[in-house]
Amino acid sequence: MKVKEIMSKDVASLRSDDSIAHAAQLMKQYDCGSIPVCTKDKLIGIVTDRDIAVRSVASGQDVTQQKVCDIMTDSVVFGSPEMEVADAAKLMSDRQIRRLPIVENNSLIGIVALGDISLEPKCQDSAEDALKSISEPGAKLW
Repeated sequence: MKVKEIMSKDVASLRSDDSIAHAAQLMKQYDCGSIPVCTKDKLIGIVTDRDIAVRSVASGQDVTQQKVCDIMTDSVVFGSPEMEVADAAKLMSDRQIRRLPIVENNSLIGIVALGDISLEPKCQDSAEDALKSISEPGAKLW
């Protein structure tokens, strides 16, 4: 099964000059824990709820003034719509990430989450294996 068959295509994104407060508001609105950062459609980073908590709030930053570019991860792991779901799950496991942005022709076109993978009966073993690895304590790889 290909990633394009299960990925979410309606993906919220941020600009690098958006405020941290705006990022948090979008996370609340879309009920998600990470949002890709794009210049036009090109993926340039990702910001997570943990980034907001640790890199902004915990260090006493003003979330209405601080920009997404100040806390985002800019070395983003991403997949392609044509990759097999099992390969995406392995990549997520290896990199200890729960959400994988999907890029085609240098443009963000979707995102696949472990939840998406676990909902597919044929892919549940891949999701379970990935979650076991992701949940292990260890160094962050991206």
